[in-house]
Amino acid sequence: MSNAAAHQTSFQDRIQQIAPYAILVLFALWTLVPIVWMLISSLKIRTSMFTMPPDLIFDPTLRYYQELLFGANPLTKYLMNSAIVSVSSAVIAVSLGTLGGTDSRIEMSGKKHLAFWIISTRMAPIAVVIVPLFFIYNFLGLLNTYLGLIIAYTTFNLPFAIWLMRSFFDEIPEELEEAAQIDGATRWQAFYKVALPLVLPGMGATAIISIVFAWNDFLFALIFTNSETQTIPVAAAQLVTQTGTLWGQVMAIGVVILLPMVLFGMIVKNYLVSGLTMGAMKQ
Repeated sequence: MSNAAAHQTSFQDRIQQIAPYAILVLFALWTLVPIVWMLISSLKIRTSMFTMPPDLIFDPTLRYYQELLFGANPLTKYLMNSAIVSVSSAVIAVSLGTLGGTDSRIEMSGKKHLAFWIISTRMAPIAVVIVPLFFIYNFLGLLNTYLGLIIAYTTFNLPFAIWLMRSFFDEIPEELEEAAQIDGATRWQAFYKVALPLVLPGMGATAIISIVFAWNDFLFALIFTNSETQTIPVAAAQLVTQTGTLWGQVMAIGVVILLPMVLFGMIVKNYLVSGLTMGAMKQ
């Protein structure tokens, strides 16, 4: 091989080694720069928020956070509403999804078609079901209630929870439960004491995804709630007024919406990683 060919081969090898890291760096910048910009802007006064080039050295202010948290209409109520409906719907979805995911243990014809039908119900856009759900909720008296939001979020999270938990149960050998039954355990005891502890990481990952969906939802919360039950994304939309957008408060409330999910994700990241990789592992 000539020196030129060897040099070209070496250059191509270096490109192949560097390319994945370059892509990851670009993706990280694409993801993090808007978040950092939002955080910095929430600490600036309005006049310096849109200066170009941006001011990187400035006197930070907590004015917008103080207005949001201690003003005439504090965010604490909206944060509490979001926490109640998000956690409640996630608990219900994961509980029912765990029970529904055990269908992988049942031998029946058309089981694969049933699994596809379950997940296909999650593919419908939220806008498609808003109008019929509104009339149903109005008839049942579920408008402007926590229960109405919890049911809506559970309805959309449950197919995804069943699909995920089904894949997690598929990774657990049925022989473990059969061995427990041979030792005298009932089918329920084998499920509760043997299979369920093994899928706890999967349950954690499913719960995280369900909570994030409910926490970030805007359309359901906008249509089905009033001032007493509105969630934090709806409160953020109210900062766009007829006289203009309150950009300082918008940036601050964006940080307030993002921060709990970031902290929550950091606390349960081990469950999330192990749960999501569990379905890809082969026993």
